Amino acid sequence: MNTSKRLEGIGEYYFSTKLREIDELNRQGKNIINLGIGSPDQPPHPDVIRVLQEESAKPNVHGYQSYKGSPVLRKAIAAWYAQWYGVVLDADTEILPLIGSKEGIMHICMTYLNDGDAVLVPNPGYPTYRSAVKLAGGVCVDYTLSDENDWLPDFVELERLAEERKPRLMWVNYPQMPTGKLPDSALFGQLVAFGKQHGILICHDNPYSFILNERPMSLLAVDGAKEVAIELNSLSKSQNMAGWRVGTLAGSRQRIEEVLRFKSNMDSGMFLPLQLAAAKALSLGSDWYDSVNAVYRDRRVLVLELLDLLGCDYSPGQAGLFVWAKVPQGYKDGYALSDRVLYEAGVFITPGGIFGTAGDAYVRVSLCNTREKLRESIDRARGAGICSKQ
Repeated sequence: MNTSKRLEGIGEYYFSTKLREIDELNRQGKNIINLGIGSPDQPPHPDVIRVLQEESAKPNVHGYQSYKGSPVLRKAIAAWYAQWYGVVLDADTEILPLIGSKEGIMHICMTYLNDGDAVLVPNPGYPTYRSAVKLAGGVCVDYTLSDENDWLPDFVELERLAEERKPRLMWVNYPQMPTGKLPDSALFGQLVAFGKQHGILICHDNPYSFILNERPMSLLAVDGAKEVAIELNSLSKSQNMAGWRVGTLAGSRQRIEEVLRFKSNMDSGMFLPLQLAAAKALSLGSDWYDSVNAVYRDRRVLVLELLDLLGCDYSPGQAGLFVWAKVPQGYKDGYALSDRVLYEAGVFITPGGIFGTAGDAYVRVSLCNTREKLRESIDRARGAGICSKQ
């Protein structure tokens, strides 16, 4: 039995294979410290867990749920967008809860792409954009992000690609992963104008806007954005709920109805108590976000100490759960530094090349680990002689 043609050129997700290697090293007694994946290690707010527990104990909440999600959750998402982003959404027609925003990336590609359709994807960028486009039969067209351009799109390049390739979609992600680059209103305005000019649906993936960022922004805050843009969001990072798999898609009524046509044939609604707990999480005030960011800000000091030890260069103004850093001279690429730190110090950091060729000279380090583990990582690297003076 052969696999389908749609899987040709699609490998297993990098972290899936790397975690198996790390598991094998741990079985050998290596005790690897994983600074790779951005999975929050802190729990959600206690009130969120309490709602899940209380609602789960009720006898009438265990059946199938609406494909469009609970009205309670949709209203909570609308209120969250209004409070934090200044964006007005109709809870009945402009919001679609998702089983994580990663699901939404696939849904969007399957909804809008035909075989051979071109899609603009950032390089470097989240690898799932690329794999979802390919699985849907589309063709990835890279637009390059570089340190020289402050990790912003080059709109001269975008204009050329739009004329030559006639893309249907463009994937955008700010605060950007893996680079941590923050957006501003000028960038979002340019993206909306670009989409309108060329008839391109701008798909903005926005899970990091609350992490180490004083000014959360939504692309949908731009006047007229709903005409040409949709936005994914998630509770995974901002609410410490990665394993709960709660995300959302926001956009015009037409876009929501189009994606729902695909989604409703692929899955069912989320467990109702989980949706109600998610609604509680979205009602939390600034104290919650301040407490989350205080932890990450404290940890970032140690991550920067580790990167200084390794001789890496980085921008101090990054947002999100990671620090993106350029490897020092003497290493072929980020893979070489990552492998050395893994095999000699027992610490895993992510090679930037998995995010695209523009990331080859970089590594990414997660803030989702305790101070103790971060301090131990520094001690291990220093003990193994891995430092800027090679």
